[in-house]
Amino acid sequence: MTLTHPPLAAPSPWLTRWAHLIRPGGRVLDLACGSGRHSAWLAAQGFAVLAVDRDAEAIAALPSGIERRTVDLEQGAWPLADAGRFDAVVVTNYLHRPLWPHLIEALAPGGVLIYETFAAGNETVGKPSRPDFLLRPGELLEVAHDALRVVGYEDGTLDVPRTAFVQRICAVREAPGGVDGTAPPRYRLPT
Repeated sequence: MTLTHPPLAAPSPWLTRWAHLIRPGGRVLDLACGSGRHSAWLAAQGFAVLAVDRDAEAIAALPSGIERRTVDLEQGAWPLADAGRFDAVVVTNYLHRPLWPHLIEALAPGGVLIYETFAAGNETVGKPSRPDFLLRPGELLEVAHDALRVVGYEDGTLDVPRTAFVQRICAVREAPGGVDGTAPPRYRLPT
């Protein structure tokens, strides 16, 4: 008997907009991956994906070829200290502020942080509604400040798939410049 899984939802347009900045064939961490819609999409684009979530059943349903780890990200020490660095870290619809320093440290030089989650104001239209789960105005910019170069940022409302207040950022850990004073890399913005 062959098990079939329901089709995954489409990846976030924010991820697809900025995925071109990820090193071709690079390692990507999909943190709090849930059903794995982003893990599956990234793997299909040729990236080596580590999908992490606390839901063992969801992780088990991911397509083959995707590395999986079932961990509770909110208990104990950073559980991915042995995982090395990544060419991208992707986080959507998840917020646990104590992880931010670890996510930035997990980025390799040239690595891309693509982060999107709910923001203040969402309590007026639905869940999540607790302040612990909602970004404050400009909070993702504060996280990236001093450590990453912001190449894209938005803070506003979405109507699809349902009305939600969101904040999202795409930021890059710049590789150290050459000793000859070469210019920093250019990040091609989507048109």
